[in-house]
Amino acid sequence: MEERRKNKRTAMESELLIKRLDDGANRTEVSVEVLDVSKTGLGFISDQMLQIGEIYEADLTIWTKEVLHVLLRIVRIELKERGYFYGAVFMGMSDVDAFRIEVYQAVHDDIG
Repeated sequence: MEERRKNKRTAMESELLIKRLDDGANRTEVSVEVLDVSKTGLGFISDQMLQIGEIYEADLTIWTKEVLHVLLRIVRIELKERGYFYGAVFMGMSDVDAFRIEVYQAVHDDIG
């Protein structure tokens, strides 16, 4: 598969619960395992089938134990052995929160 990401992704172990927003009648909650993150999006695995274009709200706990409240739009789905792998983009993330992720990447790269 051709790489189409605009920003570097860095591994980040995190769990988060996402809630679907774009279907007012069905506020589905899904537990996911975060695999990687960039300042514009993240990759995660879930055993739940989600659809491209769906919008979710989530609280992403970053390495400092701070919680970033984010909106995600599903843009990619791939079936893997462990479940469905999703690519999602952040919608309306603040510059401050994006900077926090960039700092994590810089620190992670220096250590790793």
